[in-house]
Amino acid sequence: QVQLVESGGGLVQTGGSLRLSCAASGIMLTIYAMGWYRQAPGKQRELVATISRSGSTNYADSVKGRFTISRDNAKNTVYLQMNSLKPEDTAVYYCHADIRRQLVDRRDYWGQGTQVTVSE
Repeated sequence: QVQLVESGGGLVQTGGSLRLSCAASGIMLTIYAMGWYRQAPGKQRELVATISRSGSTNYADSVKGRFTISRDNAKNTVYLQMNSLKPEDTAVYYCHADIRRQLVDRRDYWGQGTQVTVSE
C-alpha cells in the first residue's frame, strides 16, 4: 500500500513563510512526477507546482517567484517552500505523485491534505 504523508501546514501572517513536506512510503518501483495542489473553500482544486523525476518544474502563475518546489528522490519526498504568503494562498494543500508500484500498475496517489491559513 502506497501512502503520501504531508506535514508543515499551519497558520502564518501575511508575508510569512511555510515549508510543506510530503513523503511517499510503501512498495514502489518508480515515482514519476510529484506535485502540490490546493483547494480553497468553495473553489475547485488547482495546481500549485509540479516537479518531474529529473527536476523540471512547473508553477501556477499565482505562485511564481514566491513558491519553490523541490524533491529528494532518495527519500521519496517532495517539498514546497512558500514565501511571501498572501491571504489568497489560504487553502488545503494536497500532495500528488504519479507512482509505478509494479510493471503493470501505475497510478495517481494523493495525500490527505494539510491546511495552510494566511492571516491578514
